[in-house]
Amino acid sequence: MNETGMPDPSQPSARSMVRYGILMFVCALSMITYLDRACITAAQTPIMTALGLQSRDQLKWVFSAFALSYALFDVPSGWLGDVFGPKKVLIRIVLWWSAFTALTGLAGMSIGGFYIGVGALIVIRLLFGMGEAGAYPNITRALHNWFPVAERGRAQGAVWMSGRIMGGLTFVIFGILFSGIKALGIEPLMSWRWAFCLFGAIGVVWCLIFALWFRDRPEQNRRVNEAELAWIRSNAAETQASRPRVPWGQILSSRNLWLVCLMYFCLAYGWYFNMTYLTGYFEDRYAVADNSILANLYKGGPLLLGAVGCLLGGILTDRYVRRTGDRRKGRRLFGVIGLSSASVVFVICYFASPRVSEPLVLAILLALTGFFADLTMPSAWSVCQDIGRRYAAIVAGFMNMVGNLAGFLLPQVSGAILRHSKESYSAAVGIPVGSLTKAQIAEGLVPGYETNFLIFAAFFAVGAVCWLFIDASRPVARE
Repeated sequence: MNETGMPDPSQPSARSMVRYGILMFVCALSMITYLDRACITAAQTPIMTALGLQSRDQLKWVFSAFALSYALFDVPSGWLGDVFGPKKVLIRIVLWWSAFTALTGLAGMSIGGFYIGVGALIVIRLLFGMGEAGAYPNITRALHNWFPVAERGRAQGAVWMSGRIMGGLTFVIFGILFSGIKALGIEPLMSWRWAFCLFGAIGVVWCLIFALWFRDRPEQNRRVNEAELAWIRSNAAETQASRPRVPWGQILSSRNLWLVCLMYFCLAYGWYFNMTYLTGYFEDRYAVADNSILANLYKGGPLLLGAVGCLLGGILTDRYVRRTGDRRKGRRLFGVIGLSSASVVFVICYFASPRVSEPLVLAILLALTGFFADLTMPSAWSVCQDIGRRYAAIVAGFMNMVGNLAGFLLPQVSGAILRHSKESYSAAVGIPVGSLTKAQIAEGLVPGYETNFLIFAAFFAVGAVCWLFIDASRPVARE
């Protein structure tokens, strides 16, 4: 107790722990987000078969469609969360994207005489991305409302760790559901189409529980005691409810905002390889099987090891800020370390790929790129709270929008590089592209993958330079 007889907020034992319940909810949401994002990557081989496609670069618009609509609607959804609170917005988001996750399972079918081909699948993925847009900006808004500055990095780290773990495990889960495990004698449990329906249903269940339990602000939850409320508001930049009037001019003219956006564009460009062509790399380069747990761990390795990077990055940035009080250096340091290290490892991948015949070596190297890239994620999203303050979801929406424009660009550029690689191989062996065998196509694509590794290294290096100029102590708008 303090001098007033009230619980002392400086003593952890005096505080209720309701904010950790909030963290559990948004971590679960992050897991569902990545489950539904990664399942199309895990299912790309059966989807190609259902659609009659011969090469992975033919899916580039399917991959890009999600990232484009997700990017375009991130800022409006973030604005809605800042103005009306994250609860209503998140429920709308999850219900919408869950429906289109289930509809993705219709690819290659005819419904009422209408064939769900590549064009229809692109539309479904556009609508899926539109629905999911704003999920992480509104999670950031919720964390801003419920966590003090000293715990923001760890909270963001836990959110991204949860998403990355599920994203990595999706390859294993999908493999078990659709392909079984041959070594253990486990037969497939359901078709890949029903797997999409199952994943969509999980989001609906989350919405029902979230609607009953979640409150936008700690003041609205009777289980929050005075000590926890005082701790949440300690050293917080904002204690009032959000205002609908937004100083767009100040926000859009902020040098800090655009540096953060450019940094995140560079980070996302290299990272989106994990959600698009990474599966194809291991299947084309090393002919790994779909029903092998080890093979699916190779595909999910950057996400799984990235989860460790997310958690560690959150702990490290919060520890630095707590000990020194310097948010500027505390966010910047781990951003520079993470992206510069990821750049170096991708250069190693470029030189190692044509020389290494064992997939395990490249799996470890690519997993390390995920670890180092994700080491910077808690700092990036904490910066959105630091500089955004009461406009945290809007700033996060801008950053995520620009990052996902990179996600739109990568399948197009990487797909064009892979197509050129295949066509060059075709010309070299004197066989028309349409007459190449599956093994020859795989061999022809390998140089394209290696070129992409070098491009990813360059983007990560530029992102590391951006971190040198980002100032987490400078808000985007005057209070």
